[in-house]
Amino acid sequence: MARTVKVVGIGGSARPGSTAERALRITLAEAERLGAHVSLISGADLAMPLYDPREGANSPQAQRLLAEVAAADGLVLASPAYHGTVSGLVKNALDHVEELRGGDHPYFTGRAVGCLAVGMGWQGAVNTLTALRGVVHALRGWPTPLGVAVNTESTGFGPDGTCTDDRVTAQLAAMAGQVVDFAHRSPAARELTPVT
Repeated sequence: MARTVKVVGIGGSARPGSTAERALRITLAEAERLGAHVSLISGADLAMPLYDPREGANSPQAQRLLAEVAAADGLVLASPAYHGTVSGLVKNALDHVEELRGGDHPYFTGRAVGCLAVGMGWQGAVNTLTALRGVVHALRGWPTPLGVAVNTESTGFGPDGTCTDDRVTAQLAAMAGQVVDFAHRSPAARELTPVT
């Protein structure tokens, strides 16, 4: 019997139910359908002090973020496009991951990370997706082959959170599948000796 893997979703905006959060919830729902245990860090959970390496994780939100990431077998990151890149709220949360540098599995080591970005137009969404994937590389994670850019000019979400575009829904599901599949296939990936 396969072990249950844990997938943590991080992102959205300060506004509960934002488009990025809705896309993230769809992705996590698919990961859960595939047998993963999922958790979400979004909205108010992202409201933490600006990261200062001299202060460390000095808020309950930051401490929860670090505990969830440390326990994760896979991750999904979601950001709205703010002026063509990752929002400050999401970037600050990712900056806090620096506090995991000294653990047995520093940063995102050995974990697949699905990235999704939401913007009003392709340019902002695609630029933000590229930036997220760059951050994942810097944090030693494995970006999934599929990343998802959602253009809200052509894609919306209903009141119940469902996506109005079947193609985008399928992409989010495929990305969730890649995160879960990697977590199941590569549990030893987290056992790699970190390069210093």
